[in-house]
Amino acid sequence: MIFDLIRNGFSTQTIINLLVRVFTVFCVLPIHEFAHAFVADRLGDDTPRLKGRLSLNPLDHLDLFGVIMIFLCGFGYAKPVPVNPRNFKNRKAGMAITALAGPVSNFIMAFFFAFIANLTFVAYIKNPDTTLLSVSYMFFYYAASINVCLALFNLLPIMPLDGSRLLNLILPEKYYFQIMKYEKYILIGLFFFMVSGIFSRPFSSLCNIVLAGIIRITSLPLGGLGAYLA
Repeated sequence: MIFDLIRNGFSTQTIINLLVRVFTVFCVLPIHEFAHAFVADRLGDDTPRLKGRLSLNPLDHLDLFGVIMIFLCGFGYAKPVPVNPRNFKNRKAGMAITALAGPVSNFIMAFFFAFIANLTFVAYIKNPDTTLLSVSYMFFYYAASINVCLALFNLLPIMPLDGSRLLNLILPEKYYFQIMKYEKYILIGLFFFMVSGIFSRPFSSLCNIVLAGIIRITSLPLGGLGAYLA
């Protein structure tokens, strides 16, 4: 992102990408982490509340290096919400539901922003000379896209991603902990595959497929973008 800004200057596309990353840092990530904290609290674990994580304040959730990664590389992370599984009636189910809350919050936001993108797109078609509508459409489209990508990425069954908690629900503990022994190496491998493009290309394709489906669904009442994706 920063490198694009240096190379291309303040083009409309670059500015929108920058705004979406700012939006991700101060809205998307805090809501994702708050969802974890809220569900854990509702299931009986007060650890997130005691640690000050039952909050929508971005400063309570952001990790400095994770934020820098978002602006430099386009992907990053927030501070994980601390959870004590002993406080759940069913430890495995409690951890899995708490983990799933984050990606679910992203899918909800993706549907919301896709709907707004459709609204602004319809308005833009009727008023094609209005720059504000064009920029608004692009912003909300990318806001929906970033939520889809964040949800799908977090569903990967790799520690410390949310998907690893779902894997724990399915696998017997002895196999789960055997896999978790190699957590560090799995993360290094994932990072290598993302940087090299081996993983990022198929992952981007999956994100685009899911996003296109959401755009079509949210365009049904409007006849918006979905008609152009058919």
